[in-house]
Amino acid sequence: MKIVVIGAGAMGLRYGVLLQEAGNEVDFVEPWLPSYEAIQAQGGVYVSRDHQKRHLVPANVFLPDAYTETPDLAILFTKQMQSEEAMRACSHFIGNATYVLTNQNGIGSVDVIRRYVPDKRIIAGIALIATVLNAPGDVDFMGAKGAGHTQLVNVTERPDTFTHAVVREFEKAGMNPTLQTNYLGTVWSKLLMNSVINTLCTLMDITMGEYVAFSGADALSRRLIDEGYAAGVADGVKFMQSREEMLQIIDHESSEVNPLHRPSMYQDMIAGRPTEVDYINGHIVKTAKKHGLDAKNHELLVDLLHLAEHSKQNGRHEA
Repeated sequence: MKIVVIGAGAMGLRYGVLLQEAGNEVDFVEPWLPSYEAIQAQGGVYVSRDHQKRHLVPANVFLPDAYTETPDLAILFTKQMQSEEAMRACSHFIGNATYVLTNQNGIGSVDVIRRYVPDKRIIAGIALIATVLNAPGDVDFMGAKGAGHTQLVNVTERPDTFTHAVVREFEKAGMNPTLQTNYLGTVWSKLLMNSVINTLCTLMDITMGEYVAFSGADALSRRLIDEGYAAGVADGVKFMQSREEMLQIIDHESSEVNPLHRPSMYQDMIAGRPTEVDYINGHIVKTAKKHGLDAKNHELLVDLLHLAEHSKQNGRHEA
């Protein structure tokens, strides 16, 4: 399969490297110049696993306007706020049969992608895979080989032949995919998890394991889950997990799967980059208000995260 990964950040690199090692022809299209230049100069991507065995994996990287081939699959892995600019810059190589896949954090990118690609060629979903970008072109895969899993779902909720082919490639790459047929239920499940773990771990400068070890963690998680669940149900989301099951997922992922991991929002914060809080907790607040509901806990977290961003940008926050 001819695959282009748009965005060579932590998750884009992990998906691209794993799919390349599984036998696919993979190119990276990187809008961020420092990353493009680093990968070009190195002749590839430095890959570690749990801070060990750092090695160079050959990789092809292009700036958007320099890429002229037509992929079977384009994987969008920029930050949510960069999705529109990235899709616009890459629209010239999205062919009439190209599918676009996104496993980005937060909600919003599908609305951008559908301006360029019909719903029948959009595959969404979620990634429960911990990855750290040490520096441009230098990525650390957290967890043992084959750890983590993904969920893929057609926006139409009707899997076709190509989607099943993508699932098979993800399986060969050790990404443990599950094919779902509930689009909103799938993406909202990760949204709720991120709205708890990403934001609180970032604000408190703690790992996922440190959060769930706190005696009041479950009560705090429940308040956030309840607000998010109510907003989603009002918006027509058919959740695949109950509130209690969602709490159990958060506890399991944080205590058993990635207890030492700091989420991507934290990585953005310490690097001085804007976070995706408006597309995570902010999306819950926006959805709740649309239906006359309150999501005051999420609203407070959005405000606190933006305050932390402001403090960091003004040099007042030590990460």
